[in-house]
Amino acid sequence: MARDRRIAFVRAAQSVGLSLDAIRAALATLPGGRTPTREDWARLSASWRPLLDERIAALTRLRDRLDGCIGCGCLSLSQCALYNPGDRAGQRGPGARRLLDDLPAG
Repeated sequence: MARDRRIAFVRAAQSVGLSLDAIRAALATLPGGRTPTREDWARLSASWRPLLDERIAALTRLRDRLDGCIGCGCLSLSQCALYNPGDRAGQRGPGARRLLDDLPAG
């Protein structure tokens, strides 16, 4: 029974996007390796909230930028907020910077 509850704990933590390393670390905080209780889950999930909020914000930004990119169809690396924010490639010089910068000097 205790093993089943630990597996359920791991699956619930994975379902919110936590890595196995993060889950292992959380389980290690339990005294004597006991089965997580409702109070344990409440404490641990509260500690994960900032991480989840950060991921949600990052995904929201990505979604909003992706919609804009698809909508305009510009395919311009000088304007693309996803692949070249602030025209970083243009600051390295003219031409196909992504290709030229990968070539060996010579």
